Amino acid sequence: MRKNWSLWLMLGVLPMTQGCVPLMATGAVGTGLVAQDRRTTGAELDDEDIQLHMSEVISRKYGSDVNVNASSFNRNLLLTGQVPDEATRSNVDAMAHKLTNVRQVIDDIRIGPPSSLAQRAEDAYLTTKVNTRFITDNGSKFSPLQVSVTSSGEVVYLMGLVTQGEGDAAAKLASTTSGVKKVVKVFEYSTATPANEATSAVKAENGPPAPVQAPAPVEEGLPATTQPVSP
Repeated sequence: MRKNWSLWLMLGVLPMTQGCVPLMATGAVGTGLVAQDRRTTGAELDDEDIQLHMSEVISRKYGSDVNVNASSFNRNLLLTGQVPDEATRSNVDAMAHKLTNVRQVIDDIRIGPPSSLAQRAEDAYLTTKVNTRFITDNGSKFSPLQVSVTSSGEVVYLMGLVTQGEGDAAAKLASTTSGVKKVVKVFEYSTATPANEATSAVKAENGPPAPVQAPAPVEEGLPATTQPVSP
């Protein structure tokens, strides 16, 4: 099932929320954006359910002893954050595999103490900066609504159902955002019509200076797959 959203970019403030797609960018005024989420309605609902249930089971079992973030896109579950030891990491991974409707678990949990509140705030701000650049600086190469951004320990994870070109463009933009140490692509690659051909693109005017740096390393976090979907 396909869905269309019409969004108007207005002056506003981006929410500092992990894994969320921004609807407004500070100081950016643009044209209307018509974008498609290439997931089915069922997959979208499953992603919300997967994230909620994973967070609940981790909280019930470990409380504040761990800091694990669960991000799901098209039923692929990404785990990031910190746990105290390998046994805990294995247990969390096993719990993730038991969740209903999870197609694949991508485990990038690190062994170590939970990150501080200050570090988590920095990661949230990093997510906001990347999302902002996806709106203001993407040059119509992809739709910002088709890429989900999560940050942990200054590493940026990109999820989405995109074409190879869209994924490469998003990764390049994220890798040159100030503060990013590494970009991990957790994409599924589709044969859908590229966003810059199928939709009207964002054109930002009078936006803030782009926070750029030399490109950070980019790596694949999910084996490349090709999934035919309706554009």
